[in-house]
Amino acid sequence: MALRNELEYFFGAVRFFTRLPVPAWVGHSSDALERSSRYFPAIGLIVGSVAALVLTLGDLIWPKTLAVLASMASTLYVTGAFHEDGWSDMVDGFGGGWEKPQILAIMKDSRIGSFGAVALIVLLLAKFCAQLEIDVALLPLSLIAGHSLSRLCAVSLLGTLDYVRDEGKSKPLATRIGRGELAFAALTALLPLLLLPPPQVLVGVAFAVLATLWLARMFKRRIGGYTGDCLGATQQLSEVAFYFGLLCKFS
Repeated sequence: MALRNELEYFFGAVRFFTRLPVPAWVGHSSDALERSSRYFPAIGLIVGSVAALVLTLGDLIWPKTLAVLASMASTLYVTGAFHEDGWSDMVDGFGGGWEKPQILAIMKDSRIGSFGAVALIVLLLAKFCAQLEIDVALLPLSLIAGHSLSRLCAVSLLGTLDYVRDEGKSKPLATRIGRGELAFAALTALLPLLLLPPPQVLVGVAFAVLATLWLARMFKRRIGGYTGDCLGATQQLSEVAFYFGLLCKFS
């Protein structure tokens, strides 16, 4: 029964964060989704592996630019641009709002504003350019590591901030993650990092952590906690920051 429960938690996270199929017996329990946070970095391993596979196959027939573009497109398709949407909504809210109610109202609006549109373009360009600069031999592992580490960064907010909405699609995730669950999530994110050159990894992790701390401080100061869009924004920015850290000349 314990194994079945854990599988339900894992597949619940897969269904919530991706478009990938899950077994028919997996239910739609909010309680199961609450307990799935430990598996968020594992979702990153899956999405990152898809990106790495598409990149590797694309590199056999196309120039690196097209292979990277195809790889990015594959992650957008697999996730339904879930986190990218959170990034643009967060920037819209914090860029266009002053008080907490206004920020939350803007983020909840399904329409994208000028702040969000520009931020999304810049983010995707930054991700594309960074991946072009990473050595093609290291890029597949870098993608897997970046996707898993960035989801750990997002999960860390569950242990340090409060959820600030009374309702929302991410409400079932709004629980304080336990130390054991956080340790499991961290271990999952650590595994692919061990396969990359240590100097670059240390700088990459430092950049991702700094990006997360900066966002967490802003979330706490402006709205008193986080929303689902804030989690998505943290995942996106920390992923890009990780790639930028890998490319630092002093690493």
